Amino acid sequence: MCDQTFLAITFGPCDSCSENRPLMNLYIKTEPINYCSLCMEIMACQGLASGETLKSLKAESETLRKKLEEERKKLHDVELEKVAEKAEALGELNMKTRRTLKGHGNKVLCMDWCKDKRRIVSSSQEHAVTMPTTWVMACAYAPSGCAIACGGLDNKCSVYPLSLDKDENLAAKKKSVAMHTNYLSGCTFTNSDMQILTSSGDGTSALWDVESGQLLQSFHGHSADVLTLDLAPSETGNTFVSGGSDKKANVWDLRSGQNVQSFDTHDSDINCVKYYPSGDAFASASDDSTCRLFDLRADREVSIYSKDSIMFGAASVDFSLSGRLLFAGYNDYTINVWDVLKGTRVAILFGHENRVSSLRVSPDGTAFCSGSWDNTLRVRQEGRGVGRELKQGGTTLYG
Repeated sequence: MCDQTFLAITFGPCDSCSENRPLMNLYIKTEPINYCSLCMEIMACQGLASGETLKSLKAESETLRKKLEEERKKLHDVELEKVAEKAEALGELNMKTRRTLKGHGNKVLCMDWCKDKRRIVSSSQEHAVTMPTTWVMACAYAPSGCAIACGGLDNKCSVYPLSLDKDENLAAKKKSVAMHTNYLSGCTFTNSDMQILTSSGDGTSALWDVESGQLLQSFHGHSADVLTLDLAPSETGNTFVSGGSDKKANVWDLRSGQNVQSFDTHDSDINCVKYYPSGDAFASASDDSTCRLFDLRADREVSIYSKDSIMFGAASVDFSLSGRLLFAGYNDYTINVWDVLKGTRVAILFGHENRVSSLRVSPDGTAFCSGSWDNTLRVRQEGRGVGRELKQGGTTLYG
């Protein structure tokens, strides 16, 4: 069976018939080739003629999947909870709401922190910043703090410079950077303001140049909507992880566009993925009511965070700065805090009056913010450790 990944459509000479036609760039057994659509159809017919039916291809795929699972089991020499037995147990976690942001008049769908830890951007539906769509599903702060990106049902990712004119309106117009063929589900800047990574309901993720709007790389591999993505910490390399409605979490190489690892242990849509602070693992949140931890070096799932009493899906996850805690927002209006090593729940946080749609830990790790369909954002901190930045800050941008 051919391992193929469609990357883009270009124009040039076909590698098969040599005619100048629109080409489909694909990989066959890791070798890139450029075929026109006619030669692609001929190749497909030849495969069918040689007995490669859909049934036989599915059977071969299942055989390969089982072999992969067997290889992964060989690396499963010990459970994470067993290794963590000697780790010191966490004490009582006392998280308090330090600030409730009520500027939105409708559901909060997503949010992001600025790297200066003093500002938050969040998206809703009331057009505080005019956009061509009423459902803004993704937003992100640029690393410099001088721009924000957002998008949703308009299929676009738009970048807004944050400089203001004398009337305190946005001085520069928005720039449409990315265009998908279905809704935009996620976006994040790379380590500079010049490139942005997007995910979409068209089943793809893509890397774009912000200045020119040029597509730099596309990532094909999900068989359904891509719902979430997260970029690896800069020191760990050029990779990102995506999750989707096909119940899969895929790890990608930004440079080659190749899917380098894939995990499919969830039983429903993956709503959120987040890298561990070291970049060696990532967590996922799913509609199957569980959060899971995947070790990239062991190439396998190493822990499941769930309770029989949790019957609603998990919508968002993020790690504490140390990586010991995992914060997870659920559709039952709660936030559960998990001990990553021991797999136990250490706290349940209440306060929201509708599903928790987004959750992010601040860049310095002193607080986290949750957004909800109850139209509010809540900034929480542990115990008495109120950060001076949050006491004196509180500026919020609404998109």
